[in-house]
Amino acid sequence: MSWVEQINQALPQTQCTRCGYPDCQRYAQAIAQGEAGINQCPPGGSEGVARLAALTGQPVVPLNPENGLEGPRTIAIIDEAWCIGCTLCIAVCPTDAIVGANKRMHTVVENYCTGCELCIPACPVDCISLEPIDINLSGWASWPQTLADLARQRYDARTARLQREATEHDERLQAKALKKLADLPAQTKGAEHAPEIARKRAIIEAALAKAKARQANQA
Repeated sequence: MSWVEQINQALPQTQCTRCGYPDCQRYAQAIAQGEAGINQCPPGGSEGVARLAALTGQPVVPLNPENGLEGPRTIAIIDEAWCIGCTLCIAVCPTDAIVGANKRMHTVVENYCTGCELCIPACPVDCISLEPIDINLSGWASWPQTLADLARQRYDARTARLQREATEHDERLQAKALKKLADLPAQTKGAEHAPEIARKRAIIEAALAKAKARQANQA
C-alpha cells in the first residue's frame, strides 16, 4: 500500500472539500508531499488529527479553525414541498446520495449522505437543511469506519461513471465531427467557394484536437 493510500485510509471520506482540496485523495497527496497540514479535516476532528499524526510522525496539533470546526455528523434533508426538481444538488453530491430526476421531487438516502454540505449552496430555493444524527457525538465517534468505506466506494464509483460519461460524450462528438469532415463540401452552402470550406474544416479540426487533448489529460 502506498504512502498516500495509507493517509487516505485514515481520512473520513466525506469528500466535503473543507480541507481546501477537491477530495480526500488529493488532501492525502498534499499531506504526503508536505504541502498540507494534518489538521485540515473538520469531519475527522481531533481523533482524525491524532490518526494522521501517528501515521506521519508529526506532532498532534489543534484542528485549524480556518477549515471549520469539529461537530456532530449531519445528514441533508430536502423539504420536498419546496423542491423544484432542478437536479443541481444531484450534480454536486459526491456519493450519489440524492435521488430524483428533472422536475421531480428529490430525496436523500441517509446511509449514503456524508454531510458534506455541498448541496446546500447548490440549491436555488434553499430547501435543503442539515440535521445532526447525535449532538453528543462528533468526529470519528459519529462516523464509523464502515460508513467511511462505503462513502469512498460510492465516490470512486461516481468518479468512474462521470469519466466514462465524459469519454462517451467526446466520442459521440468526434464521430459526428468526422462524419461532417468526410463530406464537408456536400454539407456546405456555396460549396463552390473553397475559403468557406477551408474555414469550416479548420473549425472542425480544432474541435477534434481539443477533444483528443481532453481525453489524453483524463487518461
